[in-house]
Amino acid sequence: MGKPTGFLEYIRKDDPTRAPAQRVRDWEEFHIALPDAVRAQQGSRCMNCGVPFCQAGMVYEGKTFGCPLHNLIPEWNDMIMSGNRSHALSRLLKTNNFPEFTGRVCPAPCEQACICGIYGSAITIRDNELCVIEDAFASGHMKRRRPPQWSGKKVCVVGSGPAGLAAADQLNRRGHSVTVVEKEEHPGGLLTYGIPNMKLPKSVVRRRVDLMTDEGVSFVTGVDAADPKTARRLLAEYDAVILCCGAGKPRALGLDTEGVSGVFYGTEYLKSAVERHIFAKSETAAPSAEGRHVVIIGTGDTASDCVATALREGCASVTQLVRRPEKDYLKDGQLPMDYAHEEALAVTGHDPRRFGIQVKELIHGEDGALTGVVTTGGDTLPCQLLIGATGFAGCREDVCAAFGVEADKTVRTAEGSFATGVEKVFAAGDMRRGQSLVVWAIAEGRAAAAEVDAYLVGYTNLVRSI
Repeated sequence: MGKPTGFLEYIRKDDPTRAPAQRVRDWEEFHIALPDAVRAQQGSRCMNCGVPFCQAGMVYEGKTFGCPLHNLIPEWNDMIMSGNRSHALSRLLKTNNFPEFTGRVCPAPCEQACICGIYGSAITIRDNELCVIEDAFASGHMKRRRPPQWSGKKVCVVGSGPAGLAAADQLNRRGHSVTVVEKEEHPGGLLTYGIPNMKLPKSVVRRRVDLMTDEGVSFVTGVDAADPKTARRLLAEYDAVILCCGAGKPRALGLDTEGVSGVFYGTEYLKSAVERHIFAKSETAAPSAEGRHVVIIGTGDTASDCVATALREGCASVTQLVRRPEKDYLKDGQLPMDYAHEEALAVTGHDPRRFGIQVKELIHGEDGALTGVVTTGGDTLPCQLLIGATGFAGCREDVCAAFGVEADKTVRTAEGSFATGVEKVFAAGDMRRGQSLVVWAIAEGRAAAAEVDAYLVGYTNLVRSI
């Protein structure tokens, strides 16, 4: 603790953002880094608690308190304050493979557990983390780290989301030959296709994939392991297979959509927007929101990202329907607004959310094109694009069937293990635990890698956080 009175002397300062009315015109990242002197002050606010709950990663009554990765938060906060960014980087990378991802999209359970936040404002842990890793890339301190020797063992990781990338990164460092198989055109999974570019630039994902490639990991895209022939080939060619395909099966909307065009799920729409605007792919599943009246069902990050994306595409209007009443979301008597709601307010003049209301019926023309929705409140809203962002119901059943693993919404593994009932097949991430956070996916990937390492060579020195 370099400055015992730091939390008394300085107030919390989050990374500033570009004005909502300005940033909604492009797809670029909208956060702006603080000057180094101010960042040092933010690091000095850390109290270096005797029991740092920020890094506890505890699960109590179904809720997570602190970081599941057990990041050494007080240590690198102190290094930020003292200006020793290289040491801060070494402590950060000890527990987190991808701080550039979590520093942008993690909801920061570490800050929710921060002792300084009990009577004041929590430390800017997530912003501090992002500062350290981005400074390292900018200054050239992020160099490739290849293993000193190779084990001769081959591992295939199916899925290139955060869990798959973490497992691949860890096993590569242990000297195993790792191949990551991805069904999409670009690697990254949810990081690439499920999170808009303004929150997580695809260049950041590509930068990490390129670094891992330089370190020895092989990436093969455009291969769907749900094909039984492909699954059999992978099982025959590799000493171990780790399934990290996420929990991408969307929860049903409960509406009669047969013969109706213009209804999509949230991740389906976000993926199409990324392909359309970032990868310049003209043929995509979901249409552009340009000129359309858009209605989004659901709350949470995916729904907000759909609001922000629709605004950038130039929608005629956007309405977000939230099932629960407004009082359930109030904090200190105020209704919090995230980045997308701020943008909608700037563009349209009002909050896009309507609480305690759901879609009751779809209205469409003779050609099946959606024209409106009837709500449970009795209103009729114009709607040419209905997006369901209501969460996920589990993992893909076809992948499980191809590898012969048992699944009930998620892949069944032995208690306290990542091993499935099929020899040398493991599972990790959302595919094993269900829909969760990026930070949990990374923790799952790291833990699965440790178990696979021990399976391959009889022991492991990889540390698992869960």
